Amino acid sequence: MSDPASPSPAPKNDPFAAMRFGNYRLFAFGFLASAIGLQMMGMGLAWEIYERAKAEGFFGPDGAALALGFIGLARALPVVAMALPAGYVIDSFDRRKVLILTQSGFALMAAALAYASFSTAALWVLFLLVTLAGCVRSFNGPTRSSLLPDLVPESIFPNAVTWNSGIFQVAAIGGPLLGGLIIARFNHAWPVYAISAALCGVFAFTSLWLKPIAHHQAPQPMSLKGMVAGLSHLYREKTILAAITLDLFAVLLGGATALLPIYAKEILHVGPVGLGWLKAAPYIGATIMAFVLALYPLERRTGLWMLISVAGFGVFTIIFGLSTSFWLSMAALVMLGGLDNISVVVRHVLVQMRTPRHIRGRVSAVNSVFIECSNELGAFESGAVAKLAAPFFGAIGGAVFSVVSGGIGTLLVVAGVAALIPEIRRLDRLTPKEEAKPTPNPDNPIPSGAGSPVAK
Repeated sequence: MSDPASPSPAPKNDPFAAMRFGNYRLFAFGFLASAIGLQMMGMGLAWEIYERAKAEGFFGPDGAALALGFIGLARALPVVAMALPAGYVIDSFDRRKVLILTQSGFALMAAALAYASFSTAALWVLFLLVTLAGCVRSFNGPTRSSLLPDLVPESIFPNAVTWNSGIFQVAAIGGPLLGGLIIARFNHAWPVYAISAALCGVFAFTSLWLKPIAHHQAPQPMSLKGMVAGLSHLYREKTILAAITLDLFAVLLGGATALLPIYAKEILHVGPVGLGWLKAAPYIGATIMAFVLALYPLERRTGLWMLISVAGFGVFTIIFGLSTSFWLSMAALVMLGGLDNISVVVRHVLVQMRTPRHIRGRVSAVNSVFIECSNELGAFESGAVAKLAAPFFGAIGGAVFSVVSGGIGTLLVVAGVAALIPEIRRLDRLTPKEEAKPTPNPDNPIPSGAGSPVAK
């Protein structure tokens, strides 16, 4: 039997190239299960915390929006605080084993949430468990990202990234929809958390059988110089820095999805099933875009396409914020999700393909800070702005003001980044024609000419 990690070469521009590798199929199946579970958990938390915060007067009479924002804050702060040591651990130990541990940690946290929800524990207990899950996230995302290049040949890595993005989007569609149906059936969130625990365990199990092409390095003594190696690389690689800076500030301001429970109940007048559709809508657009990019990958002028896509994200955020029609809101969310996926693919390929293997964990950890800051802190920013605007516009008007002003802010960020960081405008190809020279390893220097961005 042939080695599943070494099939016959796939044809050029084969949209299914990554799926022809047994390593990637195992990874993709587990990732799909875990992503569905985590999306269900996020849906359940948004519904439960909003309903309970509103009923219990958490953060005051208009504090339900702020409570939703605090979900993002509880997820993001551990990632920011632990990024540097997490990246160092990921680069020093077997990334496959770290992935198994993090997925097991997610399963444990989801099971604890199920028990806390079933027993109607205080809201602060839910926030505490979300924070602990954030600690797991600080290791999980960078581990998954930096392990992926070790599972497939370098030539098809961009295709694997596109498929990974598509798998996540499919999960992000299915997860909220399943979560909404389960909550509508049981009128409680604990069954959602219990199923999430089982699905995260699936990824831990499938990871046992992965066979990375490259072997991990021996553990290195922890040092400040080693931990900041990822930051140093980002400073030197301006194209990566520009891409993640654009994503950080654009999505930080345009985090409309954090306020979806308010839009679903107070503006669009749909129940938990409608909320599930609204949460799924951006990922429907992103899934469509993922398949488009698999068939027609970005080959030239990728920086310009990224700027256009983020600007479009801002425009459709404004349209969603002003809409009072469920179907117009769905269409706007689908469009902004599709456009956002272009920048996601560009950023992820840049980070992994232009980073030497020995510091991929550290660079991915720094990148995860940008991702968490943009998505989760963006949720907190949206909730906080809605709370501050409520005395002037009312609770519902405050939410609308938060979303619309965030979309306008996204457009201003695109203009600013395009003007101040010209490297992003000039970015043509995602992968350099010639192999990049490795960044020196501060802990275990590679002799000149002995290294490669991707270990063969």
